[in-house]
Amino acid sequence: MSTGFFGDLQPIQYAGPSSRDPLTYRHYNKDEIVLGKRMEDHLRLAVCYWHNFCWPGSDPFGGETFMRSWMAAGGDPMDQARLKADVAFEMFQILGMPFFTFHDRDIAPEGKTLAESNANVNAIADIFEKKMADTGIGLLWGTANMFSNRRFMSGAATNPDPDVFAYAAAQVKNAMDVTQRLNGANYVLWGGREGYETLLNTNIKQELDQLGRFLNMVVEYKHKIGFKGAILIEPKPQEPSKHQYDYDVATVYGFLKAYGLENEVKMNIEQGHAILAGHSFEHELHMARSLGIFGSVDMNRNDYQCGWDTDHFGMNVPELALAYYEILLAGGFTSGGTNFDAKLRRQSLDPVDLIQAHVGSADAIARGLKAAAEMIEDGRMKGFVDDRYAGWQKPENAEILKGGSSLETLAERVHTSDLEPQPKSGKQEYLESLANLFV
Repeated sequence: MSTGFFGDLQPIQYAGPSSRDPLTYRHYNKDEIVLGKRMEDHLRLAVCYWHNFCWPGSDPFGGETFMRSWMAAGGDPMDQARLKADVAFEMFQILGMPFFTFHDRDIAPEGKTLAESNANVNAIADIFEKKMADTGIGLLWGTANMFSNRRFMSGAATNPDPDVFAYAAAQVKNAMDVTQRLNGANYVLWGGREGYETLLNTNIKQELDQLGRFLNMVVEYKHKIGFKGAILIEPKPQEPSKHQYDYDVATVYGFLKAYGLENEVKMNIEQGHAILAGHSFEHELHMARSLGIFGSVDMNRNDYQCGWDTDHFGMNVPELALAYYEILLAGGFTSGGTNFDAKLRRQSLDPVDLIQAHVGSADAIARGLKAAAEMIEDGRMKGFVDDRYAGWQKPENAEILKGGSSLETLAERVHTSDLEPQPKSGKQEYLESLANLFV
């Protein structure tokens, strides 16, 4: 039954590249075969709950601009949560995307106790379970919000108060139980305040040990309940903390190695966070695939004139092509997918704007995927890289990396042969021009 929020808007249809109707898919054709796989199965698009149904359009200098009925002051919080669920699944069906994602506090209000909060979350999960069965829409991942409430102002797992640590563990347990019940494909940990604001009051070693133990308990519980999905960490360098311990992929990998988790946890990588860390999106994706910890992505982009995480919808096709090139080289998604962790601009007030943003971004992503697939089929970009490092395939050079050499033996090799290596062009401009052929 329609909530009336989206008026008479019908499910978005694929109309092809010649369509000039902005409320049709021009490139996102879920049944199109790309590199032997349906486009829908490549991309595994997911709509997020928080930005679409929880964010009121506020910013640091102004209040809410989205006057949604389920956000009205004075309303019964659980009635509002039920209405929000109805609107959300109506939107999921209009978009025709296969997944959604949520934090526990997105879907249900916090109660006076954790038991009451958990009961609220589980009551909405009951509604989700029925709607998911009726529509076939799946849960890409669930997570717990351990950053909004003031109890978490000094972190959750890294909080100096052990009681906060215990509360966070109990909250995560329930969020994992709900994710398991809804057949979620992954469980994500986003350390909203797992970091520090000043070293004057911080013991980093203590906090890292706490975080390592917390994550080990998450992995232990995953195996105890038989959760088949991946545990994912989402790197973020700063905001709201001055420095966060999950700074970037490389930092998180070092943390995982230190606490014996490198084979248990993978990465959920966001473009906006990559930019905040001083990287490109493709850099973070490349690092994750090189280290064997690629899992999933949050799809958005930053405004490059602003110094914070602005969460625009991804519309830049050349950037997306390079991102999906890395994703395809990583073998593509298994349990992960493409989550629209993006929000409307606060001046985009109309319900149809929610639909339009996802449609436009899905088309840009589809174009990026197809361009990336053409790059792979063409083979010249990967072929150039392979050729550049081909010398390491020779037995005498491969043996160096296996430990079968020393400074002395290499010095002897250079001196006996009068070796004088000559530089070879890296051809950056050629490769950039090659990439542009496909976008």
